[in-house]
Amino acid sequence: MSLESNIPALFNPQTVAVIGASASPGKVGYSVVANMLDAGFQGTLIPVNPTRDEILGLPTVKTIEALPEGLDLAVIVLPVAGVVPAMEALARRKARAAIVITAGFKEVGGDGAALERRLIEICEANDIAMVGPNCLGLISTGGKVNASFAAGNALTGTIACFSQSGALCTAILDWAQGENVGFSKFVSLGNKAVINEADMLDSLSDDPETSVIVGYLENVEDGPHFMKKAPEVTRKKPVIIIKSGTTAAGAKAASSHTGAIAGDDAAYTAAFRKTGVVRAENMAELFDYAQAFSTQPLPKGPGLAIITNSGGPGAMAADATEKSSLEVAQVMPETAAKLKAVLPAFASVANPIDIIGDAPAERYRKTLEIVAADPNVHIVLVLLSPTASAEIDETAKAVIDVARTSDKPFFVNFMGGLRIKTGQVLLREAGIPFSVYLEPLIACAEAMYGHYLWTTAAPAAYPDVARNQAAARKVIAEARSTGATEIVEFQAQSVLSAYGLPTPQTALTTTAKEAAAAATKIGFPVVLKIASPQISHKSDVGGVKVGLASADEVAAAFTAITAQAARMRPDAKIAGCLVQEMAPKGCKELIIGFKRDPRFGPLLMFGLGGIYVEILKDISFRLAPVTRAEARAMIGEIKSYKLLAGARGEKPVNLQALEDILVAMSQMAMDFPEIVEADFNPVLVNAEKAIVADVRLALSE
Repeated sequence: MSLESNIPALFNPQTVAVIGASASPGKVGYSVVANMLDAGFQGTLIPVNPTRDEILGLPTVKTIEALPEGLDLAVIVLPVAGVVPAMEALARRKARAAIVITAGFKEVGGDGAALERRLIEICEANDIAMVGPNCLGLISTGGKVNASFAAGNALTGTIACFSQSGALCTAILDWAQGENVGFSKFVSLGNKAVINEADMLDSLSDDPETSVIVGYLENVEDGPHFMKKAPEVTRKKPVIIIKSGTTAAGAKAASSHTGAIAGDDAAYTAAFRKTGVVRAENMAELFDYAQAFSTQPLPKGPGLAIITNSGGPGAMAADATEKSSLEVAQVMPETAAKLKAVLPAFASVANPIDIIGDAPAERYRKTLEIVAADPNVHIVLVLLSPTASAEIDETAKAVIDVARTSDKPFFVNFMGGLRIKTGQVLLREAGIPFSVYLEPLIACAEAMYGHYLWTTAAPAAYPDVARNQAAARKVIAEARSTGATEIVEFQAQSVLSAYGLPTPQTALTTTAKEAAAAATKIGFPVVLKIASPQISHKSDVGGVKVGLASADEVAAAFTAITAQAARMRPDAKIAGCLVQEMAPKGCKELIIGFKRDPRFGPLLMFGLGGIYVEILKDISFRLAPVTRAEARAMIGEIKSYKLLAGARGEKPVNLQALEDILVAMSQMAMDFPEIVEADFNPVLVNAEKAIVADVRLALSE
C-alpha cells in the first residue's frame, strides 16, 4: 500500500476509531462520536477511552493497542502531548488513515512545529493518509461519514469542498444548509502536514460523486505538485478556489493562523490561470460559482441572450455583458421572425429581447423556447421586474421547464425583494442560478465560459528557443566564482546574445580614446554607460550619458563618468564604459522581467517601463514556461495596450518582437534556476524592432 492509495479510507472507511472519545456533551470527543452516529455510519465505530465502558451506547476500548489491526480510519482528539504517541501506536496497528483534530502544532511554532514534523515522519514511514492537524475533520455524505465536530451534517450533493480554515468550514456548512446546497465531500485540511490541496484534488478528480471541487487556501504547500496535478483535474471537472493572503496584512494573518507562508499573489493568480483553476475573489463569488457550475451545463460559446420585461434592466445587462468576455448574442433572422409572431407589435426582438412590462408567464415561456433554440445563443439570462401584472411564480416555473429541456445554461435575475421571494425559492430548489443583482450572474456565466475554453483548448505547445546554453553558463559561472550576486549589463550582454535577444551595438571600452573610437565605428549619436559589476543602478552615480554626437563628447563623457563613479562608489571596481548605439526615435519604453517565486518558479512580468511601472503598475504576469499564445496574451492584457497597437494614427509597434523576447526570457528562466530575478528595463520598441537597452540578472546566494 502507498500513502496515496490509503486516501479512500478517509472517505469510505469500514472501521473508525475515535481516539479521545468523550461521554461529556460539548467536548470534541463527544461531538465526533455523535456526528458519526447521526450521519448513519454503517461500519464499525469504536470509541477509545481509558475510563469509560461505553459512550453513546457504543462499547469502548481502553487503549489503541486493543484496536483491530488494519484499522481504516482513526480520529484523534487528544491533548497535543498525546498525539504523537497515539500516532506511533496507530502505526503499529497498521492504521490506513487518520484525522488529527487537535491544535497546537505548526501554527504555534517552536515545539508545536517539531511535533508536527514528527507526525509527518510517522505517517510517511507507515503510509498513513493524515488530514490535519488543527482541523475540523471531514464529512463524506456518500460514505455516511461525519468525522468532524461541525454543528450538524452536510446535505448530500455533488460539490466537494476543502478548506484550510476550520472556522470557514463551519460557515460554509451553515450557509449550504440554509441554501439547500449539498456536498459529496467536505474536508478541513488544517495544517496540511501530510494530505495537502494537490492530494485532495487528485483524490477527487475521479470521484463519481463529485462534479465540482471548491476550496479555500491560505497557501499552496507544494507548488510543483500542484502545478502537475491541478491541470489534470480541471480538464475533468471545474475547480474553484478562493485564496486569502492577497495583501500584506492578509499574508501576515495567514501565517499566524496555520503557519502558512503566503507567496506573491500575482504568482497564485498566474498559477491558477495556467492550471485551469477558477479563482473566486470573495466568499459570495465562491458560493455563486459553486452553485452555477454544479447545476448548469457549460456554455459552448460567448453569446448571451437577455430576455426582459423592462428596457432599463435589459440595457444594464447588455452593458455588463459588453464589459465581460461574453457577447450580446446576435439572434438569427429566423429567431427574430418567430419572436415577432408571438410577441406584441411594440416588443423588441433584437437582443436584449424586451417582451414588455405586462408580460405573463406564458409569454416568457414561448420567448425562452424560441431563444434557447437559436444556435447563436449560448447562455440565457432571464430578467423580471415585479410589475403589477408580473406572474412571478408562474414565470419561475416556465424558466425551470424550458431550462430542463435545454443544453444551455440559464441564469435568472428577478429584481426586488418581498414579491419575488417565492419565485426565488422555486428557482433555487430547481438548481437555477438566481440573484437579485445582475453582476454576479454575468460573472458566473463568464467563469463558466472560460472553463469551457480551458477544457476544449489544445495542449500547450512550448516553442523551441534557439540558444547557446554553454555560452550563457560560462558567463554565469564566472560571475558566481567571484561571489557576485548580480550580473550587470556589460557582463549580461553575452547571456542575452546566447539567447538571441536583440541588443544595441555595444562595445566595452577601458579608456577615453577607446570609447571615442568605438563610438565612431558604431555611429553617432551614442550612449555611454558606466561598466562595473558592483553598480547595477547606473543612474544613481550619474553613470549614463545619452545623445553624445561626436568623438570629443564621448571622450569627455568617459572621463567624467568614470571619475564620478569612482568618487561616489570607491568600493566598486570600474571596468570602463559601455558605448552603445542610440535607440531609434519613436520608441515606446517597456519593462520585461521575471522573479522566481519560491513555490511556482519564474513569474514573468510585462508592462510599460520607466516611471510608469512604479506609478501605474500596468503589468501582466504569467508563469514560465510560456507559449506564444500566453506571451501574446500578456502583451494584450495591459491597460495601455492601445498605445502599443497604434493610437491616434501611430503605427503599431512590432508585437512579434516583444513576443520573441518574452519567449526567450521564459526559456532562460527555465534553463538557469540560479537566476532568481531578471530585469530587461527598458525594452525599447517601435514599428520595426525591439531592443533590450539595459539588463540586470540577480543570482541566488
